[in-house]
Amino acid sequence: MFLYSQNRYAYNKKANQEERKAMKKNWTIKTGKALAACLLAFSLAACSGTPKNEEPAAGQYKAGTYTASAQGNNGPVELEVTFTADAITSVVVKSQQETEAIASAPLTSIPQAIVDGQTLAVDVVSGATHTSEAILAAAEDCVAQAGGDVEALKTAGNKTAAEKEAKTLDTDLVVVGGGAAGMAATIRAEELGLNVVLVEKMSFMGGAISISGGNQVVMGSDLQKQAGVSDDSVESMVEDFMANGANLNVPELIQLYAENVGATTDWLHDSAKLNFDLDGGLHKLAEYSHDRELAYEGGGAGAAKVLREDVEASGAEVLLNTRASELITDETGAVVGVQAADEKTEYTINAKAVLLATGGYGNNKDLLNEEMKSALYYGPASSTGDGIVMATAENVKAATRLMEYGKRYPNGIEVSEGIAKSTIAGNIAAFSESAILINKEGQRVVNEKASNRTILETELKQTDGLLYLLMDASTFDIFKGKLATGGISEGDINNWLDNNGKTTPVFAHADSLAELAGIVGMDAETLENTVKTYNTFVQNGKDEEFGRAAEYLTKEIGEGPYYLVEQKPRFATTMGGLVVTTNLEVKNTSDTVIPGLYAAGETVGGVMGDDSPSGANNGWALTSGKLAAEAIAEALK
Repeated sequence: MFLYSQNRYAYNKKANQEERKAMKKNWTIKTGKALAACLLAFSLAACSGTPKNEEPAAGQYKAGTYTASAQGNNGPVELEVTFTADAITSVVVKSQQETEAIASAPLTSIPQAIVDGQTLAVDVVSGATHTSEAILAAAEDCVAQAGGDVEALKTAGNKTAAEKEAKTLDTDLVVVGGGAAGMAATIRAEELGLNVVLVEKMSFMGGAISISGGNQVVMGSDLQKQAGVSDDSVESMVEDFMANGANLNVPELIQLYAENVGATTDWLHDSAKLNFDLDGGLHKLAEYSHDRELAYEGGGAGAAKVLREDVEASGAEVLLNTRASELITDETGAVVGVQAADEKTEYTINAKAVLLATGGYGNNKDLLNEEMKSALYYGPASSTGDGIVMATAENVKAATRLMEYGKRYPNGIEVSEGIAKSTIAGNIAAFSESAILINKEGQRVVNEKASNRTILETELKQTDGLLYLLMDASTFDIFKGKLATGGISEGDINNWLDNNGKTTPVFAHADSLAELAGIVGMDAETLENTVKTYNTFVQNGKDEEFGRAAEYLTKEIGEGPYYLVEQKPRFATTMGGLVVTTNLEVKNTSDTVIPGLYAAGETVGGVMGDDSPSGANNGWALTSGKLAAEAIAEALK
């Protein structure tokens, strides 16, 4: 089929590291540029010559330009399509609100494929399904407006798949997965002089960090000290993480994390040029005895963009839209490479070391227990446990641990059936104002500044397993201003407000508390009494029910209109994974190191125990990626 997103970035490798870095301008293709402005206008001229196979006959269209829109991941995608009497001559994406890292490929490749092939038989881009489907749906609408045969165009241009070319690559290190761990490992390994091939099955590098809340643990870093905390310690971080993870954490791995996250943070800031939001300051979180979390500038998407640019500049060879399928082993059982393939090429990548950084398995129901299957998923489509599946295959027999656990948060909104987005950034801001959490009966049931784990446990005990975030007008304005970091657009919010509680996600609003209660079927008197009681606590400076700290009891719930926003359990991050040493070497089911095989990030099991605190997963991914690269470089000396 016609999928024109490029499958690889290629450098001509040079022995000199600095020369390789200087070659950024020689990339054969660049991604992530298509969405630099809010308005994308990408016009494409039709190819000359007569399209082959079952293309529509001449005179099938009413010549002209037509517009249509369809719902993408973050909002409507508006398309403008121009026709002559017998051809589609241009496809222009006029407006969209999609996430840059995820949507840049389909927003450029699919319009080009439609024009070049005179077809609607175009593959969706892996990992950007909603955006891809929106473009195709809008294009179908335009074809119908022009009098074209939509069904014929859905088969036009189909060709029998050509036999794939076989290609062999030889390298020092192959990194499987282009998320935070894989990108950090690639950048660091190239700094240390290794030749690296990074294999990523998606059309972009980014992984979970690109759609995360954009926070990271920075314990022990210069940045933490600059932000005002100098008395944090390895011991304190280990103690906090063990308590949060029900003491199921692997002690040597959480120790490794705590000892190295500070240096990793400083490396990211100083060498990788990843900036943190020092103006926003360290976050105060119940999970931590010391303030040790900072946000990235630009959130998770901003961090992913910086890391992608660092990989581009590093000299690594990157294969996009390329899925690794099997680990290559020799007669001794050592891992010596990877089998992978894209649309046109079968790769045999021979390597002195293989690093699995494929993320978690939240989007692979075969690897989830029933409890995890019932929670809303908000992670990346790419989190299907590929590294774990390859490593546990018969030829490798890697060991796993804690596969039954996943990190659930209490602050999801259900944007489509079974799919969530996070309001966590908005919640943090709202709880510094006057927001409270109530159940379906209108009762306040928890300290809003308790740990996410405590709030989740409370939420699961409520009717229908949900809570509502109650806000007055001024708090809601602050809340909604923070939602973009979770991939929630202003257009989304306006649509949900227009629905006013009739559909999920519930964003109900009314001028009075009584009217608001009626919209969601809540007892009005109970809700009004809940607000009166809370305001009394604010006036007295003491929460006599749940112990909300006085510094978060500074504002009463004030004037309307009032808002209720649903809060449901959500998850993306899985806690289980491969068993590794402190050098990130993977071990087999006989508790023996598998030569040549390493793992980092969410592919590793046991670091967090049964639950991870805020900012922990991004920090671990980047720290373990860097450490794995250093361990591999040392082993290959």
